[in-house]
Amino acid sequence: MPPVFLLVFLQAVVSAASLVVEIVAGRMLAPYVGMSLYTWTSIIAVVLAGFSAGHWAGGRLAERPAATGLMATGFGLAGAALTTAAAVFLLRWSAEPVINALTAPIASITAISMIVFFLPSFFAGIPAPVLARIAVDADRAKAGRALGAMFAAGALGAIAGTLLAGFVFISFLGTIGTLAVVTATYVLCAALLLGLARRKTPAIVPAAIVLGAALILAGSGLAAENPCKRESNYFCIRVVDVYPEAKTPVRLMVLDHLAHGISARDFPEVMFTPHASMLELIARTRMEDRPYSAFFIGGGTYSIPRAWGPKPQVKVTVAEIDPAVTEMAEKYFWFDPAVARIFHEDARRALASRPDTYDVVIGDAFTDITVPQHLVTKEFFELVRSRLTDDGVYLMNVIDHADRLQAMASIAATLKSVFPEVEIWVQNTGQPLEGRLVFILAAGNSLSKTSRLEGLDPEPYVAGRLTQDTVQRLITNENALILTDDYAPIDRLMALRE
Repeated sequence: MPPVFLLVFLQAVVSAASLVVEIVAGRMLAPYVGMSLYTWTSIIAVVLAGFSAGHWAGGRLAERPAATGLMATGFGLAGAALTTAAAVFLLRWSAEPVINALTAPIASITAISMIVFFLPSFFAGIPAPVLARIAVDADRAKAGRALGAMFAAGALGAIAGTLLAGFVFISFLGTIGTLAVVTATYVLCAALLLGLARRKTPAIVPAAIVLGAALILAGSGLAAENPCKRESNYFCIRVVDVYPEAKTPVRLMVLDHLAHGISARDFPEVMFTPHASMLELIARTRMEDRPYSAFFIGGGTYSIPRAWGPKPQVKVTVAEIDPAVTEMAEKYFWFDPAVARIFHEDARRALASRPDTYDVVIGDAFTDITVPQHLVTKEFFELVRSRLTDDGVYLMNVIDHADRLQAMASIAATLKSVFPEVEIWVQNTGQPLEGRLVFILAAGNSLSKTSRLEGLDPEPYVAGRLTQDTVQRLITNENALILTDDYAPIDRLMALRE
């Protein structure tokens, strides 16, 4: 009978490894479906479902003699090693077909999570009841202590795995390297359990084959090309050559799965994306020819700071939470950090912790199905207004569906509860507004002097301001919510229809 301390140790290690996989799952899915409330909800639900099914299977195995249970548990961890190593390849093979087949984001995120991460969690859930049963049988007089130690080991292992994944492994090894470490851990634990079973059976051969295959797969994952140019603590950052001609290069930055910005080396004044172009054009028009200061929520490719920073009449400040994004903008998008003051921290904290005021505050935090909730609330907008000059303007982009506009209406209503004037701008294509559109919201003490602007992105376009009657109808719509720090269901308001 194995000593209790060894069983407790094994339970802690397996629990830690399984939680590392859960944390890594979020980072792995981000380049395909983004990082949102839906992503984490799906991952947690799938992993817990896998653990539950594994515990049930392990309970059945726990009824068998100790040697048989240890042997079967060793095979279970061999399965955990193999499916963990295969997760990288399963994700790459399944993500695009699933997303194309299931257009609703919740359905596609859940399906991908199930395909890739259910089996690793299932196999990792098998050991707990088996090891607990053996620990109890090892010393009946101290059965309660042994059982408590097993539960505590599982919880402490989960805590350790969470901390190691978030603060150590992903930061230094990346997601693929982290999965390789977990695979190796499962292989060692499986080999130890098979050894503890002390049985020489023909089944040892296939077990060895499975463990070897897991290590080979893990090594293949490490050798395969990483989709990320840089894997930071926040994003999978990719750089795409849109126009790779050496004489006039144009590049695209992708954060996770979202095209975040495009820059041309020789044309810093051209924004290339509708939202960046309108943000820059509206802000510059509002400021007219006078000197002004600007605060940017998020850096990305630093397209607008790059265009404004060298101008002596403009003072630029940027709050970009991810230092790696700034490094990539400097290295690949021709941004000179000397032209701006940069804070690598959350934008809300950056504004709240400093009394500086600005003529322009620009928020560019929206993605396709999510936005940081703390940057769309009444409390945040009150903070922004306190940091604006009297004739300053707050600008933000909003992506919403033209036939619904629930997110738009709620954000506009929330802005209107703080600012005297709220405007909504959209590119005027001459066609009816339909599908998913990019809008720019402008808030301040006064309206813009014009309702029509002409710009380049890089083709000529016209941006039009919705009438104030239209804005008022949106604000007073019964579906419009005042978003607060306590209640801001922006994910639900932006979700695509099933």
